[in-house]
Amino acid sequence: MNNSRLKLNRLPLTALRTFEAAARLLSFKDAADELNVSATTVSNQIRKLERDWNCKLFIRKTRAVVLTDAGRSLSGVVSLSFGQIKTEIESHIGQSKRSLRIGMGPIFGRWIIPKIKSFQRKFPNIDLVFEQSQRITNSEMMTSDIQIDWGEPDSWFGLNSDFLMNVTYSPIVSPKLLAEKNVSLNDISPTELLNFNIIHQYDFSEWKAWVGLSGFHELNVETGITIMDSNVALQAAIDSGGIALGSFPFVDPEVMAGTLVKLFDIDLQPTRAYHILIKQHTNPNPDILLFVSWLKEQVPSSHLVN
Repeated sequence: MNNSRLKLNRLPLTALRTFEAAARLLSFKDAADELNVSATTVSNQIRKLERDWNCKLFIRKTRAVVLTDAGRSLSGVVSLSFGQIKTEIESHIGQSKRSLRIGMGPIFGRWIIPKIKSFQRKFPNIDLVFEQSQRITNSEMMTSDIQIDWGEPDSWFGLNSDFLMNVTYSPIVSPKLLAEKNVSLNDISPTELLNFNIIHQYDFSEWKAWVGLSGFHELNVETGITIMDSNVALQAAIDSGGIALGSFPFVDPEVMAGTLVKLFDIDLQPTRAYHILIKQHTNPNPDILLFVSWLKEQVPSSHLVN
């Protein structure tokens, strides 16, 4: 017991910093890249911690590492401590620029990027790094400080989720395509949709749900073109490729500019919504709170109902 106490009299800060990076990234290699050391150095430092403390911190698999219960508990404490030190230095000692990494899908990015200049005016010392990210399901898939994702509440294991906004779906089309078909927006009826190509995103489910809501069951929505990228699907509608289900408020700028028109006042609200995701035990980074607060201010009030 005396030996254990002696080993803890001087905390191994370098090794703890290495452990924090490896635990956060769940990768010895990625931790080594971040710290500019070799993966062998990372592995040796963590093995020494485990040996000195007689406590296993990671389960080592072929191509990955997983935290043990003890490792997960230590990770939360160490991340919090280093985060508080970093915040103290940034707040009272240095005024250098900070950076914040935000992951999001393409359609959300298309909508929010034009608004970013107002954040930059308010917080010029925070640099934003935007990452295009696919939908995630757990903390191991998250590589950013903040993730904006689409799903049901509490769908993300190991992440704190905060409701941001809902969306609605409604058919949109290019006015040029309406003119080509000699269809007037003022007197268009659901029957007219039979004469248009249908643009799908991912699969047929959203159009099927809208048809069920509208009652227009004559429309065969299991045909047309399917596009996996939501921005490409939107561009196809702009280019007169057919009628798409517009995701509001993301297509509001195009509708307001007259590039696209909304055909009917029949809005489908899916059960899923957009949420802000932050890793559990994340450092109490005030920049995250600033960005989240600003982001919520950008959401139209009509899309704030949870």
